[in-house]
Amino acid sequence: MTTHAPQATQAAVLPGSLDEAVAALAALPAAVPVAGGTDLMAQVNAGQLRPAALVGLGRISEIRGWQYQDGHALLGAGLTHARMGRPDFAALIPALAAASRAAGPPQIRNAGTLGGNIASAAPTNDSLPVLAALEATLVIAGPGGARREVPVSHLLAGMEMLRPGELIGFVRVPLLHAPQVFLKATGRTGPARATASVALVLDPARRGVRCAVGAIAPMPLRPLEAEQWVASLIDWDGERGALVPEAVQAFGEYVAAACIPDPEPEADGTQQQLPPAVLHLRRTVAVLARRALGRALS
Repeated sequence: MTTHAPQATQAAVLPGSLDEAVAALAALPAAVPVAGGTDLMAQVNAGQLRPAALVGLGRISEIRGWQYQDGHALLGAGLTHARMGRPDFAALIPALAAASRAAGPPQIRNAGTLGGNIASAAPTNDSLPVLAALEATLVIAGPGGARREVPVSHLLAGMEMLRPGELIGFVRVPLLHAPQVFLKATGRTGPARATASVALVLDPARRGVRCAVGAIAPMPLRPLEAEQWVASLIDWDGERGALVPEAVQAFGEYVAAACIPDPEPEADGTQQQLPPAVLHLRRTVAVLARRALGRALS
């Protein structure tokens, strides 16, 4: 598995179905599920993880595609970033396709999976703010063929956790048939981890704007008041793009201030200032949010 690991994995199971994988995890409580391994192997090579057993998910064909279901797309957790970045998927969920194309170099996109991105829940994972903005729901497989649904935001916030023997099987995403945008900033040119990212979707049916900011906190942040404010200004029955530039600019500032607020005043009323690096990050979020809204409305 790695030249840096002094201890080899003692067992490896390759189930052919989701229920077989769940059964394998139940039989091997210390086992770790692995799909693309882009996060898991980094931990193993760094000496942070020594799995006693692996349950490989690569042979489970049912979680490697998607289907339509009651106005939603049911996405298999085994979908790779490369597959989600293709044009046919981009026509379905544009923001998630954009995030998948930005997920890293080709070797990462070819191996990394949607379910792995969610399960590892690294703050910089590009798909997470998109799923938060889309208000996606996870379909979790459990022992005995059990299935339960959990909002993706609940799992990312730690409000609900995967129970022993459970696996993320599918991700249910509403099909909005409306503009969606994903943007991110990195510390260098080329594929890199985000220092900040913004996903923004329009929901004309509910006359809503949904925005999620990633990479700046342990989980994606939703600036709900900013969403409601800008949605109230949009002409949903006419020209959505007629929103004045000042409002688009103000939206970016509103989102940034909500996600990176000013420090609380001291007891004597003195207002503390944010450090320069944090101020720069807040300006970055404001620019991303402003551009995302502008692109969606245009």
